[in-house]
Amino acid sequence: MTATNGEADKLQKMTRTSVTIPSSLKKEMEKMDVNWSAVVREAIRRRLEYGRDRDLSEAVLLNERLRRKAPEGWDSARVIRSWRSRRS
Repeated sequence: MTATNGEADKLQKMTRTSVTIPSSLKKEMEKMDVNWSAVVREAIRRRLEYGRDRDLSEAVLLNERLRRKAPEGWDSARVIRSWRSRRS
């Protein structure tokens, strides 16, 4: 069984950081019984995941653009056998 994000947070050493928000937003937040640190942690976690996924997607697209098609009639097995026979 894997830990949920909240459980995983409890297992890790936490670091304190500050977020600057307008005072009007802070007043609204104070009216709600919400663990805002957990909300911010989850938002940051999701944004990082999105960035990693986007980087991976861009890498795949770049690879597709750079990859060349093999010439007509290309036999990769024949080329590999040829190179292997040269080594012996």
